[in-house]
Amino acid sequence: MKRSDNVNLGDMKVREKPDTLISSLKKLNLRSYTMILALLVIWGILTIMTDGTFLTPRNMSNLFRQGSVVAFIAIGMVLVVAAGQIDLSVGSLAGLTGAIVALLQVRWLPSLAEATGMTWIASGWPSTIIAVLFAIVFGMLLGAWQGLWIAYGRVPAFIVTLGGLLIFRGSILGLTRGVNIAPLDPTLQLFGQAYLSPMVGAVLGGLAVVAILVFGYYSRMNKRKYGFPVRSLSHDVLIILVSCAATILFVVQMNRFRGIPVPVVILLCLTGLFTFIANRTQFGRHTFAIGGNIEAARLSGINIRRTMLWIYTVMGGLAGISGVVLTARLNVATANAGNLFELNAIAACVIGGTSLAGGEGSIPGAIIGSLIMASIDNGMSLMNVESFWQQIVKGFILMIAVLVDVNSRKVND
Repeated sequence: MKRSDNVNLGDMKVREKPDTLISSLKKLNLRSYTMILALLVIWGILTIMTDGTFLTPRNMSNLFRQGSVVAFIAIGMVLVVAAGQIDLSVGSLAGLTGAIVALLQVRWLPSLAEATGMTWIASGWPSTIIAVLFAIVFGMLLGAWQGLWIAYGRVPAFIVTLGGLLIFRGSILGLTRGVNIAPLDPTLQLFGQAYLSPMVGAVLGGLAVVAILVFGYYSRMNKRKYGFPVRSLSHDVLIILVSCAATILFVVQMNRFRGIPVPVVILLCLTGLFTFIANRTQFGRHTFAIGGNIEAARLSGINIRRTMLWIYTVMGGLAGISGVVLTARLNVATANAGNLFELNAIAACVIGGTSLAGGEGSIPGAIIGSLIMASIDNGMSLMNVESFWQQIVKGFILMIAVLVDVNSRKVND
């Protein structure tokens, strides 16, 4: 039935009113914005409790840099959890790939160069590129190996990834012998310690603002073109203006210190890429369909096993990136690197709106969840709070997030 502004009900004639900003806001799924408000509230509280230190450019730069390491894993964890699965091994896998990238550069590539006479692979960008690519591909292979057990061996993901956690953690100890591996080549350190120049950051920020404006305009036009519901113009304008203002504020704050950290740039690129994959590609739609109703997905012709294999392969690659950035930031590979990263990533996903029941999730939401977890760690460290309290507080936050998720699903059902 074609929608009309005039609806005849017998002798009555009712005119539909267009959505206003207030009515549009009332129709919003407030869950999408709750975490943003929670993040702002947490930042406000921590700023007051640290006498303004929390919001200084230096600390905010450190916060984004530190939080990016877990956020890489959280991106992949959204796909895993949205498919109704779990991965307890990603923290150990990140630690293992971080150890491998350090061992390649410090020991293995120099030994290979000495044995073969190819001295060019032992230092500088050649060694860094080889080590980074090998670590990421190795992470993907280990992720695929676990995916084979889950998808084709039909072993529960909890058991497979718990076994992977133990295997990877033991492998780290075996490779490093409990000894720190350092120092790394300065070119590798750039992945975790470098900053974009203020000029480059300003240019990228300007391009991001233009992209937000263009995307917002064409998104609205396409919805109207194909007959999808369109929110009020004032609401869309408000969202676009807030997004542009947040982008500008972020760039200005980062440039007040040294510039935008390179790990954050990598994270933003991956966030955009995987948001597109999750929302606009067949792989993303299949992932959420499997988590929503696996039997319906199978009957609709989705290849469950192949999709599951790819999900864990992608998860392994993102764990590899996390391990590389962590090792580069610390300039050392340690035996306990990546410890509890998997729990922080799962917490970030749940806080960001990903349902543990599967079928629902948001990658930008998981990034916000990672930022909330990192903010709590950072703020409590600034207040010299003992580390055990940080774990207790994060545990309560996770429980509350799951409680909200469960109750919101009951309301929707």
